[in-house]
Amino acid sequence: MKAILINKDDDGYRAELSDVDESQLPEGDVTVQVDYSTLNYKDSLAITGSSPVVRSFPMVPGIDLAGTVTESSHADFAAGDKVVLNGWGVGEVHWGGLAQTARLKGDWLVPLPEAFTPRQAMGIGTAGYTAMLCVLGLEKNGVTPDQGEIIVTGSAGGVGSVAISLLAKLGYTVIASTGRPDQEVYLKDLGAADIIDRNTLAEPGRPLGKERWAGAVDAVGSHTLANICATTKYGGTVTACGLAQGFDLPATVMPFILRRVTLAGIDSVYRPKADRVEAWNRLATDLDIAHIEAMISEIALGDAIATASDQMAGKTRGRVVVDVNR
Repeated sequence: MKAILINKDDDGYRAELSDVDESQLPEGDVTVQVDYSTLNYKDSLAITGSSPVVRSFPMVPGIDLAGTVTESSHADFAAGDKVVLNGWGVGEVHWGGLAQTARLKGDWLVPLPEAFTPRQAMGIGTAGYTAMLCVLGLEKNGVTPDQGEIIVTGSAGGVGSVAISLLAKLGYTVIASTGRPDQEVYLKDLGAADIIDRNTLAEPGRPLGKERWAGAVDAVGSHTLANICATTKYGGTVTACGLAQGFDLPATVMPFILRRVTLAGIDSVYRPKADRVEAWNRLATDLDIAHIEAMISEIALGDAIATASDQMAGKTRGRVVVDVNR
């Protein structure tokens, strides 16, 4: 099979498109013929070696995949079933989706909703699944469309793009924060009511500011997250799922104890299966498939290494879908 293979040895750290014998696949009770994978920020970190994401070598990156079961000893799956996988340390400690075949634990898999093709499911991927978890977090904390604006940071990226589409369809007024003004048309087509420059949030701010946001989906962290918390309305909820600006949080407790703001951490990697199924089922009903197609840039497996460098440099938009069979 063809796969992106990352090695680290005396010759250094490198990622290469390789021919790999399927006998090298790791242990698992389900074997999947992969149709599509994706290139997420974490995958690009792994491929470029910019961060110590990979914890064992050799490693096939790819935290997402969609495909068809070819062999299974797991009670929930049989040959021919369409499945999707997100997270669970795949691409970090267990071989992932940037390959033509994967062997996995059945407990990690979710049935592919009938509403989506494998390509569309990877147009959603971990980014879109995480965005749905953020929206569910807002809903479960009682944030409703009539309460005011929702800010989405990193809005031209995968999480942000899907979050805008979901929130707009559900009736929320979405403000998109981006450092890429050339993406204004794209973001408004997804449903954003207005665009703000990310620099208005990225610098050190006051412990409390004027109340504006009913809620937030933040994929950035650091000063951006702190400033959002400081300007969220009384009783609002901020969902945090990323650290593109940094993993620090230079904030005070004032928004949380004076305005009853909730900061809700959103984990997607080890989320229980029931939450995953709920998120994917909601995506099937709440996400505009036409928006998925607008977000997708499709590449061949052999293009993943070069595209990873582009993604690290902020040169990609939306969702990068990888056809592993071309």
